[in-house]
Amino acid sequence: MGFDFNLYSGLLLPFFVQGLVVSGVLWARRGREAAAADGWLALLLLLFAGRLAQWMLGFGGWYDSHDARTTFMFYWPFSNWLAVGPALYFYFRSLTNQDFRFGRPHWRHFAPALVYVGLRLLLFVYDIGWWYGLRGRPLPAHFGTKGPLLAWIDTQPIGYWLDVLGYVLVLAYAVRTLREYRAYARYLNDNFSDTDQIRFRWLRNVLVAVLAGTGVTLAFGLISSFVSPLSYYEEWYDYLFTGLLIYYLSIAGLLTGHRLAGLRFQPAPAAPDFTPAAPAFPDPAAISTALPTSLLVPTPSCETRVTAASAATVEVQLTIPAAVAQPEADAELTRWTTRLLRHLEAERPYLAPELTLGELAAQLRTNTSWLSRVINAGCGQNFNDFINEYRVREAEQRLRDPKFRHYTLLAVALEAGFNSKSTFNRVFKKLRGITPGAAGREG
Repeated sequence: MGFDFNLYSGLLLPFFVQGLVVSGVLWARRGREAAAADGWLALLLLLFAGRLAQWMLGFGGWYDSHDARTTFMFYWPFSNWLAVGPALYFYFRSLTNQDFRFGRPHWRHFAPALVYVGLRLLLFVYDIGWWYGLRGRPLPAHFGTKGPLLAWIDTQPIGYWLDVLGYVLVLAYAVRTLREYRAYARYLNDNFSDTDQIRFRWLRNVLVAVLAGTGVTLAFGLISSFVSPLSYYEEWYDYLFTGLLIYYLSIAGLLTGHRLAGLRFQPAPAAPDFTPAAPAFPDPAAISTALPTSLLVPTPSCETRVTAASAATVEVQLTIPAAVAQPEADAELTRWTTRLLRHLEAERPYLAPELTLGELAAQLRTNTSWLSRVINAGCGQNFNDFINEYRVREAEQRLRDPKFRHYTLLAVALEAGFNSKSTFNRVFKKLRGITPGAAGREG
């Protein structure tokens, strides 16, 4: 029989098949939807499925068959941790930047993995192609299934150092990706008003899972090398964890959409060593006299106090902390802050659930850099919190108006510009400290 089904090989087989099938589906989707991230995830799944295959086929009897299958087991590069780190990093880059293209300079990240594959190919060509094929000499090791060069390599610590290098690279790339993921989260807050579907929180969990998987493999290796040699059955649990990782990557990758928004995240290079000048803030008197009170958005960062003067009149008092207030107001920033607030009051662009900084800048006929400064310096908020503040106020009006008592929370959320009830609940609780339901009961 070509494969021996038993408890150990049978439990790993479904994970292996899933890895192959899902990688094929992702590769097809990559070509159909021009989603480069799917190609990188397909590569990751193949790398983990290849590692899993070594133990699955081993327990399936291929090492003990003493024929071509055994020779295949010795020469095929099943485990290649050297490629896992770069593949994971470029998956993140492709997922968060639709304009990212893998180019010639990027190949250097895969140089160690390519050298390793080249070494395995060299061993196969020498032992099987030249020694056994051309010279017709029998393979001297492991019942005639392993050639002389590979038998000599196995006595050297080369494999050990390759594993160490692989673990170090996975750790280095995972740490780098986690650091850039935090920068990506800031990029989302500065450019998008609805970030739940593009925040990819699961990706952070994948990074942690890959690190945990590397740690598990490293722990098994250290125990086997320095404490007590582990049997094949004991090391099998390490590969079971790899199977679970394949399952998680498959599900998360298939459920990820790549056309949710125009993501253009670009990791910043090494931060320059400079101290930025303190931003100029608008004069509170200038804003309060230039705008009607309905245009001034009460935000915690501006320390706005809203007091009810009557049922139809709202008096807004704006106070700026002394440490933040500047001796001279930046007239241009003040003018643009006024223009921005009036535009939001008149056109209500925040009712569009997927409003982005670029779209709002186009409406105001300016660039995203300047508009971002107006929002950050003029209102002390990022774009996401700034727009969601308007949406929360819109929702509060409906929650307190008897005419909307028949509305469900989902209806209120959608009319206020939120994309889902879960986002509405999360943002409302963040900005007001209570849930929308509680606010409705108070109203």
